Amino acid sequence: MSDNKKANACCSCLELGHQVASESVHGAGFAASELNSLHILGTKELCKCDQRQVHEQALTNSKEKTTTTNSSFVHSVINMVGMLIGLGQLSTPYALENGGWSSAFLLIGLGIMCAYTAHIIGKCLEEDSNSKSYQDIGEQAFGTKGRLIVSTFIYLEIFFTLVSYTISLSDNIHLVFAGVHLRLPGLHLSTTQLLTVVAIVIALPSLWLKDLSSISFLSLGGILMSLLIFTSVASLAAFGGVEANQSIPALQLHNIPSISGLYIFSYAGHIVFPNLYNAMKDPSKFTKVSITSFTLVTLLYTALAFMGAKLFGPTVSSQITLSMPPHLIATKIALWATVLTPMTKYALEFTPFAIQLEHSLPPYLSSRMRMVIRGSVGSILLLLILMLALSVPYFEHVLSLTGSLLSIAISAIFPCLFYLKICWPKVTKPLIVLNGVIILIGAVFGVVGTISSSKSLIRSIQRGH
Repeated sequence: MSDNKKANACCSCLELGHQVASESVHGAGFAASELNSLHILGTKELCKCDQRQVHEQALTNSKEKTTTTNSSFVHSVINMVGMLIGLGQLSTPYALENGGWSSAFLLIGLGIMCAYTAHIIGKCLEEDSNSKSYQDIGEQAFGTKGRLIVSTFIYLEIFFTLVSYTISLSDNIHLVFAGVHLRLPGLHLSTTQLLTVVAIVIALPSLWLKDLSSISFLSLGGILMSLLIFTSVASLAAFGGVEANQSIPALQLHNIPSISGLYIFSYAGHIVFPNLYNAMKDPSKFTKVSITSFTLVTLLYTALAFMGAKLFGPTVSSQITLSMPPHLIATKIALWATVLTPMTKYALEFTPFAIQLEHSLPPYLSSRMRMVIRGSVGSILLLLILMLALSVPYFEHVLSLTGSLLSIAISAIFPCLFYLKICWPKVTKPLIVLNGVIILIGAVFGVVGTISSSKSLIRSIQRGH
């Protein structure tokens, strides 16, 4: 291991906990969460060391000793599927209706592309056994600047994903508590806004958990909520009182730039994949895991998109739950799942910030003081997210912007750049062309999608005011 690698070993270990939180990425797997909790626990104890050099070396050793490789093929597939399915599934019917039924080929094509970039992430990890996280791969390819750029994109994606989750919470919570009317003297907030504030206040204590490993159960809750939403929509299509007889336009080309961001966001789970790779009993099967997982997720997204579009047609909302008949049991289940999902995400998503924050604190601080600082910073960030979500309550535009500006880079462009830089001597000419094409496609969709979603967001804000 080079001196530069040693100097960053501690940071790599700390950032590994981030992979649990990257459910931005759409639902972190319970097993992966438990795996990374080991690193977090080790970090918490080792932060008490007086000497920073000893602290870094201990963390490096902890990283090497606590990594377990016991995930079978099936276990890894379940984890990867769980990580991918999440917020994006709510918007696939809306995206299909607005893009036309032929845009399903774009959804499938992006799924294939992201499965390939997951495969080449595994190839990058094969080249250096010391790389344990997505940030490590960025550093392996482009040095410290690569790590910094990758980390910036990752944390921005987490932030905007949490804003999207909070908007979704606000959009659905008034349907869950239909008939409830709240008003506080002196505050010009609607009932929906007050209910959202109450929900955030309820979620705040989870950011103050002293033992970060105790939040791992939230990951399982997030996965279950996502599956409940899909099951509810499927049951509505099969047994509900809504006929799936709406026509879907063939193609609406002018909407493709904006819906491409929604589609790509649905597949953005690549920052977690190094964890899955390193946790597998047989990492050589990682490509098969990626193909199987993305096939299942693409089938689920495509089925959900067509079900929603056929059920509700042009009236389908940007979140499928908002279009479902409110009196049906399936709708009530889906709404509760949609409201509870964000509340399972906040502590998970804050984990990487908490770990980095604890690492930067002076070693002489007591564990109680560390908890106070961590909880206070987390609470301030969550309240900032709440204010932004209430100020810009435009779910589809924020989600599309996140996908086009950030997710496309993390899931498509960066992996290809990493692969070409790290594996260049082994890359054949056809693969150079393939990766170059993916980078180009990603850049085009990223630019036009960001411009389109930004314009739509600005127009919505102007109309709102």
